[in-house]
Amino acid sequence: MPLPTLPNPAARRLFLASAGLGSAPTGPAKGAALASLIDDLGFVQVDSITTVARAHHMILRARRPGYRPENLAPLITRRALWEHWTHDASVLPMSLYPHWHHRFARDADRLHRNWRNWFREGYEAQLDTILRRIEADGPVKAAEVGAGEARGKGGWWDWHPSKTALEWLWRTGALAITRREGFQKVYDLTERVIPAAFRHVTPSVAETIDWACTSALDRLGFATPGEIAAFWRAIAPEDARNWCRDGLARDELIEIEVEGVDGARRRAFARPDVLARAADLPDPPARIRILSPFDPALRDRARTERLFGFHYRIEVFVPEAQRRYGYYVFPVLEGARLIGRIDTRADSATATLATRAFWSEPGVAMGKARRAAFEAELARLAAFASCTNLDFAPGWQRARV
Repeated sequence: MPLPTLPNPAARRLFLASAGLGSAPTGPAKGAALASLIDDLGFVQVDSITTVARAHHMILRARRPGYRPENLAPLITRRALWEHWTHDASVLPMSLYPHWHHRFARDADRLHRNWRNWFREGYEAQLDTILRRIEADGPVKAAEVGAGEARGKGGWWDWHPSKTALEWLWRTGALAITRREGFQKVYDLTERVIPAAFRHVTPSVAETIDWACTSALDRLGFATPGEIAAFWRAIAPEDARNWCRDGLARDELIEIEVEGVDGARRRAFARPDVLARAADLPDPPARIRILSPFDPALRDRARTERLFGFHYRIEVFVPEAQRRYGYYVFPVLEGARLIGRIDTRADSATATLATRAFWSEPGVAMGKARRAAFEAELARLAAFASCTNLDFAPGWQRARV
């Protein structure tokens, strides 16, 4: 029998709703309400680049316009949230910490093998020294350790040995991030950061696999085993395949075909009521939103391209002469459609949000109403970035390259 088909418009609605972009961007954005939003998303990726605001702040603002960057840190210091690795560095609900015990053990072996090849020698000799210092003297930043060690000039990952040791101890669970100062991590012993109620609970491997798969599917709406495993990067693809197979056998899951924007169909797993839920969802509000490149709706670039026909690659590491668009351009969402990308930057010296270019997607006309809505969103973004002026470069409206 043919598999049930989830039409592309319904697939978009369901995915955007699962990613927190299916309803009007409104509501409280601090304290328990902000913690609840992050819990709904699962995690918020942390990134260091600031052209307008850092990625984690952009992600939260897109869903709660009242959000301000200063709202996040109190949740970390009050231990409602913590910071660790999913597919990248992320802020997570503290309730998820127990599932990371298995990841710490897995990463200890993997990182020892890989980091001996990637980083300069000497970091392993610093592990005990770093731990003893933090135990005796309290939290440290990377700049405060490794006196006399050569500092690299090769980029973000060219760490001195003590910095590598700090990161290894963090990634494997001996240390935790107690806070950030500016954007610098402040490391402390895990037992001083993570409450005992979470440190002393270790789910079984089977429980962690079930949590990882269930929570990923709930936040994706529909997914392949590979997409399920990639969501948290906490389990192996084989674990996700087995979970899907068992879910089918128990009638807890069904297989469907998801229609892409080009009409092509791709098999995925979903809950049995997926078609009804997707059909009942309203269309997302038509309000324009400027998204972070690391927004949950865009993190899986291949999925974004299949569902929305939007090809996006970040060009931070591409030599300037070879960039198609720019160093750090933001995708632009209107309702259930990605309508383009914008190169805009906040200049604190002049309090100006300066837009170099907006590249519209094929078929997107910048008529009077859309341009007014677009400029209204830029005005809101400017206020978020503490800018009072908008500036547009000559010829800023362009067609996709």
